Amino acid sequence: MKKRLQELFSLLPECKVFADIGCDHGYVAKEMITSGKCQKVIISDVSQKCLDKAIDLLSNEMQNGLVTAVVSDGFDKVDGCDLALIAGMGGEEIVGILNRAKSLPEKLVLQPMKNSKKVRKTAVSLGYKILKDYTFFTGKIFYDILLLEKGTDILTEEEAEFGRTNLKERPTAFIKQLKLKIKNLTDFSKGEKVKKETKKQMSEEAQRLKTYVDDK
Repeated sequence: MKKRLQELFSLLPECKVFADIGCDHGYVAKEMITSGKCQKVIISDVSQKCLDKAIDLLSNEMQNGLVTAVVSDGFDKVDGCDLALIAGMGGEEIVGILNRAKSLPEKLVLQPMKNSKKVRKTAVSLGYKILKDYTFFTGKIFYDILLLEKGTDILTEEEAEFGRTNLKERPTAFIKQLKLKIKNLTDFSKGEKVKKETKKQMSEEAQRLKTYVDDK
């Protein structure tokens, strides 16, 4: 599996029934069954064409009754799982899936491509507590990943913006991402066509982010 998928799999806890929402090729679902982390798997996608890729990979497991495949918009036709993964989608799309669900599993692993702040706030508002929430790097792209469990939680604005685990542990990928943002802000603010007020805002934002780097 690619590094991003390996990171997702490593964070997934053991469960009885695992649901991969928007499963793409089904590599994570395959690994969950093969490793024994779960007893059964539900693979789903909003498109039959996309779902067929995972069905091909998991054909043997489906014949043995270990995997069920459903065309579903989010959790619409997914039921009975105690752990679900939603990864590789925009944050707005993930938020929509969570808000539309009639019921949600005990645990969730979410990996939004953007708008992580909104995903964090929505998950907590829907009755989840954050167990892990950090940034990782594949060599090309930074990703945020969250492990959630049903329960009561209070999320600060700082945690919503940066991720709770990032703030507590300051992982290498998080610091690297902040340094890159600071550099981009600093470089862009030096442009001749950038307005004075914009330069000031960029400078202030760079200084704000730098405090998290210096705290390491």
